[in-house]
Amino acid sequence: MDRDTRLPLFPLRTVLFPGGRLPLQIFEVRYLDMIGRAHREGIPFGVVCLTEGDEVRRNVDGGFQAESFHPFGTLARIDRLERPRPGLLNIQCTGLQRFRLERTECLPHGLWVGDAESLPDDPLVPIPSDLEHIRIALQRVVSDLRDQGLGDDDMPLQAPWRFDDCGWVANRWCDLLPLSNALRQQLLVVDSPLVRLELVADALDRYRQPEAD
Repeated sequence: MDRDTRLPLFPLRTVLFPGGRLPLQIFEVRYLDMIGRAHREGIPFGVVCLTEGDEVRRNVDGGFQAESFHPFGTLARIDRLERPRPGLLNIQCTGLQRFRLERTECLPHGLWVGDAESLPDDPLVPIPSDLEHIRIALQRVVSDLRDQGLGDDDMPLQAPWRFDDCGWVANRWCDLLPLSNALRQQLLVVDSPLVRLELVADALDRYRQPEAD
């Protein structure tokens, strides 16, 4: 995606990371057409995290509720699309590249589009020795899920596994941990995969600490 590429946007109450999985159920008219076109043409759409408004547009006092969202998001690729009945789509998506929005516009039918600039992919940074425990813990999570009999379609994480890569390990913990969307968004915009993993390690340590009596 080049600078100033017009990108259809899907504001959600979640943060999508590169390599993450995102299932969606689509029933709003403004998204049915957009998702159908993206699937037919094999093009991604942009996922951005809402700061105001709901995922489903609501009519308030004769007008639609205001919507706003973070300017940093992630491209989503549609891997699977099902049509269980007319007016309903079930899709499975994968996060691709991060982007920054420079200008946005809400079209008359309610679809948001924006001028987006791609952000660089994470460079491959090996896991340092002091963060090896974070990698090992993630491998144990995957092993436990496998032992439970989960297949590839049911796993919250998807192959290829890159347990030696700071960015991939950090992003997968962001998918798994019960972090606030505010913190997830802060982690998404961190350019250094090593710094992102260090911040995830801090969050994981806090999550593991038992509550004081």
